[in-house]
Amino acid sequence: MDESSRYEAVASRDARFDGEFFFAVVTTGIYCRPSCPAVTPKRVNVRFFPSAAAAQGAGFRACRRCRPDAVPGSADWNVRADLVGRAMRFIDDGVVDREGVAGLATRLGYSARQVQRQLTAELGAGPVALARARRAHTARILLQTTALPVTGLAFAAGFASVRQFNATMREIYGATPSELRARARGHAAPGSGGAPGGIPLRLAFRGPYAAREIFDDLAAAAVPGIEEIAGSPGSRTYRRTLRLTYGTAVAEVGERPGRPGGPAGSGWLDCRLHLTDLRDLPTASQRLRRLFDLDADPYAVAARLAADPLLRPLVAARPGLRSPGAADPAELAVRTVLGGPPERAAALVRAYGKPLDAPDGTLTHLFPTPDELAAADAGEGVRALCAALADGTVDLEAGADRDAAERALAALPGVGPAAAAVIRRRALGDPDVGPPGPAPAEAERRRPWRSYALQYLRHAGLGAGAAREPDDHDPKDIRDHAALHAA
Repeated sequence: MDESSRYEAVASRDARFDGEFFFAVVTTGIYCRPSCPAVTPKRVNVRFFPSAAAAQGAGFRACRRCRPDAVPGSADWNVRADLVGRAMRFIDDGVVDREGVAGLATRLGYSARQVQRQLTAELGAGPVALARARRAHTARILLQTTALPVTGLAFAAGFASVRQFNATMREIYGATPSELRARARGHAAPGSGGAPGGIPLRLAFRGPYAAREIFDDLAAAAVPGIEEIAGSPGSRTYRRTLRLTYGTAVAEVGERPGRPGGPAGSGWLDCRLHLTDLRDLPTASQRLRRLFDLDADPYAVAARLAADPLLRPLVAARPGLRSPGAADPAELAVRTVLGGPPERAAALVRAYGKPLDAPDGTLTHLFPTPDELAAADAGEGVRALCAALADGTVDLEAGADRDAAERALAALPGVGPAAAAVIRRRALGDPDVGPPGPAPAEAERRRPWRSYALQYLRHAGLGAGAAREPDDHDPKDIRDHAALHAA
């Protein structure tokens, strides 16, 4: 988009571009998302930025009405496999906060200078500024939803000192931490990470969102002990345990989307996190975003796939259909290679998983780590996969090289092509996973959204079970999987 097109999107308050770019008003010193409901500023007073961090670096503070720091991230970072796309996935997963820029550069296989240069060229901000914007957003959530003392809250959000925390919040939000907390008064009473109420979050998405279908998928594959679905269709709650960097969590996500702008507008899923360590809040929320595919661009997906005669009516029937990811990539990979019904994975959980300190409803365990499963009696494929995950031969982290991961998976005994495709699509969040082997012309025309094409075909019943992934060990699934991709 050129600047004229961006200004037209701002003037029409087009939510399709929220997170794709940001605009700032020089006369007010405020930056916003394109759909901000405030009066449209004059074109001469508007500046455009590729990221919230770039707008903050230029001296603009976040709008209080549209909260531009809370919008979904750009879908480009899920599509792109280059340095910038991988770096953004790593930053969102908290790598810079935990390991610094040097750790990020090492994971990417580039020098810190190269990473800084490329991110600045494309996003107007380097890795430190991008991570800083992420920390500030986390701190605002904690200020407005918990009663934590400011000192503890600052370190929980990832800041190195209280002075740095105070200065950053004043710079980005134009208010002190105490003032930000005061604005939340009159809303729901703040709680704490370990309190029964947990931390309430709104997990934002853009465009339509087919919640029923993704909850159907999760319900069909839920593993007892680590996952559960409560309630009836339309008002279900998905609950699961999470193993995180500093502690553990129980996450709850509601099915019914909140929508401020009408049935077709952007909205959010209500979430509640019960954390044993508040430093895990950013990572936990990001993993849930990947599980529910909340950073997708349904407008781009629909525009591409609707050009396919077979998919056109399917896209129209299910606007906003998403391709679910994984809350824990290693867990998803093990479950995929293990195959079979959820009870098979539940048996591994009971035998090798770590019990929670206290059961939470039907949630009793954490899924076992690859180290814990290395000697499990779960078949050659699972043992080989866990050994490869434990020694780093297979890397499934957020910004991993997807091609390298697939090659490493293909080299493992007991891991078939269907399983490798599912792992790439879900554990690595690749939106463009097609059938193993040479792709037919129809599939090539669906790039870069072949993972979504698969979802539309599955939910239309054109192949393997709509709510179940293909099993490499089931001959019928192998036949159905091939037929599905050939559709």
